[in-house]
Amino acid sequence: MAEQVAEEAQTARSRVEQGVTPALPPASWWPSLAQTIAVVWFTERYVRWGVRHFDSPRTHRLLGLGEYVAVWDPQQIKELFTSDRELVRAGEANARVLAHVAPSSLLVLDGERHVRMRRVMSPPFHGEAVRKYGELIGELTAAEVQRWPVGEAFPIHPRMQAIALEVILRAVIGVRDPARMARLRSLLPRVAQASILAYIAETNHPRLAEGRLAARLPWLRARREADLLLYEEITAHRADPDGREDVLALLIAAHDENGEPLSDAELRDQLFTLLIAGQETTATALAWCFERLLRHPDALATLQEQLDSDAHLDAVISETLRVRPPLDGAARKLSRPVQIGGYLLPAGTIVTASIIGAHHSDTFPQAEQFRPERFLNQPPAPYTLIPFGGGPRRCLGASFALMEMRIILRTVLQHVQLHATTHKPERPVRTRRLTTYPAKGARVLVTARRHTTDPQSHSGPLLAFREDL
Repeated sequence: MAEQVAEEAQTARSRVEQGVTPALPPASWWPSLAQTIAVVWFTERYVRWGVRHFDSPRTHRLLGLGEYVAVWDPQQIKELFTSDRELVRAGEANARVLAHVAPSSLLVLDGERHVRMRRVMSPPFHGEAVRKYGELIGELTAAEVQRWPVGEAFPIHPRMQAIALEVILRAVIGVRDPARMARLRSLLPRVAQASILAYIAETNHPRLAEGRLAARLPWLRARREADLLLYEEITAHRADPDGREDVLALLIAAHDENGEPLSDAELRDQLFTLLIAGQETTATALAWCFERLLRHPDALATLQEQLDSDAHLDAVISETLRVRPPLDGAARKLSRPVQIGGYLLPAGTIVTASIIGAHHSDTFPQAEQFRPERFLNQPPAPYTLIPFGGGPRRCLGASFALMEMRIILRTVLQHVQLHATTHKPERPVRTRRLTTYPAKGARVLVTARRHTTDPQSHSGPLLAFREDL
């Protein structure tokens, strides 16, 4: 690693000595305010417009974040994701949003601290440690579906959030106390509803969360109380570890290579990370699955006929993540000048692999269309489908997230017959959350309940866990 870093640094120095000065790619002529509004309120349409009119890479300027370079060409994304992680630092990039909220989160760490935390956190998200929760996910989904009204339209996004939250509470945090469970069930959704602008404001102005104003902001009030309850739960776990198999228990029992356990603060930050980067992304992706399927009856009919086929479920999930990814980019901050896309980008540059841009580029024929069958015959080319990021920072639980979505999608379609309330697609928005969600919550109509005695296959994961924000 050290040799590679030295070699890349020497290459950058040589280019500078030869008169090739680090410089940013061409910038958008839009004012910073207009670009900020476009990115926050019209993310997908703005990115798709840029992909059609400009070449990758492209420089943008956002209020509160400054300049950043967006790339959507697969080769350039490969250059970004495969560069040495000491040169392209995801933790520093994510810290612009989460440094104050969760300072020891896996998302904001770099270097050896990141390696240590990822090594400690990996076991609870692999193998039997996660597969045993598959049955719980299926049971929670089936119970939730039984509460859905027949003949009355409702948004399915909150229902997916409810399932994912219940999994977090029971299988991840492992709450046993009924009063604490009820209070966290009320608080955590409010914590997760903070927008990206709220996180940026808090990071840039840390006293925001400490002064009188915090008492008037609902997400900060909720987070303060939720933090107290999470610390209470960590204390309860430490005091009575017997018989616990939840993720928190496994993290408490874990030790790094030096025999050191995670501190209470580190445990709290990882639980917070699982909430915002796991529960919310999974629920949003599932909402988009139903929104897309119900507006493409042929795709829904095909899937309904092939519900026992994991390949067909995976194709639907992959196509949904392609056309409606919950997160729009994976950012890195350059510690030294790095060449990407023919440009020697200066040290300190934020480079974002545009997930939406890559998924709507010419790499995918008829990219605007929802066609799950495109993933049935062959896997996508490398660095073209990147909903979970890539490189050393790729989602810790990407394969588990796909299995969880498979369980929930299959269980819902086995139990109810769904229809869309309108043929008009719902607009992707991101005004109140970190994720890009359906504007009306993906409204659906249950027209009938299905009576099935088919056994469920619940060998699936808990949640989606991203390291790229």
